[in-house]
Amino acid sequence: MNSSFNKLLTFKTLITASMIIVFSINILLIERVDALSDSKQLVLDAWTLVNEGFYDPEKFEEIQWKRIRQKTLQKQIETTEEAYSAIEDMLRPLEDPYTRILRPKDYELLKSSNFGSEINGVGIQLGEDDDKKVKVISTLGGSPAEEAGIVSGDFIVKVDGISSKEIGLANTASKLRGASGTKVLVEISSESGEIREVDLERRSVDLRPVRTKRLRDDSHTIGYLRITQFSESVPKKVEEALQELKEKEVEGLILDLRNNSGGLVSSGIAVADSLLSEKPVVETKNRNGIKDAIISQKETSFDGPMVTLVNKGTASASEILAGSLQDNKRSILMGEKTYGKGLIQSLKSLGEDSGIAITVASYLTPEGNNIQGKGMTPDKLLDLPDTSEYGSADDKWVKNAELFLESLLEKEKLSLQNSELSNEGIKP
Repeated sequence: MNSSFNKLLTFKTLITASMIIVFSINILLIERVDALSDSKQLVLDAWTLVNEGFYDPEKFEEIQWKRIRQKTLQKQIETTEEAYSAIEDMLRPLEDPYTRILRPKDYELLKSSNFGSEINGVGIQLGEDDDKKVKVISTLGGSPAEEAGIVSGDFIVKVDGISSKEIGLANTASKLRGASGTKVLVEISSESGEIREVDLERRSVDLRPVRTKRLRDDSHTIGYLRITQFSESVPKKVEEALQELKEKEVEGLILDLRNNSGGLVSSGIAVADSLLSEKPVVETKNRNGIKDAIISQKETSFDGPMVTLVNKGTASASEILAGSLQDNKRSILMGEKTYGKGLIQSLKSLGEDSGIAITVASYLTPEGNNIQGKGMTPDKLLDLPDTSEYGSADDKWVKNAELFLESLLEKEKLSLQNSELSNEGIKP
């Protein structure tokens, strides 16, 4: 009896001790969570957002993503800047330059370019090649970079003496930005390997995302529509531009997407919706697989013949638009091979002033083509020098598109005349 009682007492004592230990551990864990500094919380928030949204979760297993979080939070992170640096280190193993931390000034600038009408800087859109070299996707019209002769395909070697390859895409872009009137020294390498330095003065650049005019000759009237980027306001501006061109009775349309490096994917899709009738626009592939294609509405803003101009600075959302027009046989593409950015980013707020861009999906053209790293090949290649002012009288690319459209219109006119003659020959 005493033996049984003693065993029971010992068991209760062990249970009580275990409960005390568990309770103590829980208290310690709660204290650790509560004691997480603001800087470390910023790191944890960034990790969580990427963990929930990144398009390729298989990559997490490959790089031991949870272990990276654990090791990062063990570091001494006391300031916001240290948190940003820790997040950069944490994201590096993903090997995706487009998933990146955006410090306050970069976050504000990106939001401004997506929703506003002007930005401050030198006017360069950047990407990375397979060797992690920072590459110029395009330059903005009227920007300091364009005026200095920087072109799509050039490489940014150094910014103020600092190697771009060492600091990466995001930090290179950040160093090029700054207040109007300040200067930045940039070392450029051409695709052929020629090195030169340019001293750029930052300034406000008017984006003017939609530009239009009418081209006339003795027999036809053609509309010219240039879209420089896809910001929030673009779909409405395009609708207004197409309506204006229709009122001027244009018979065909030249859509100019040269050096349009993208922007809001939703804006690119909305423009495609204005030009396609009940056709697939794009398919997206996120971490859960391929989603059904987005189908355009029945009503269009312009249904006449089209030519779309593209070049190696045509990227991302503009490639979605160009790919939908090409695959649906709505417009031929004319120019040169496009850049090949087939990844879609989502922009998330992080803390009060900063943000994080996360690659959440890849996209496929209506015929299932993945253009990431490949680009799209035009129906008609143009081996002509680019002009310094798109859409000007000296723009040979536009002249070629104009001549092609005129030949299409002449064929349509001849076909209609033949059809009328045939109908006249039918007797009741």
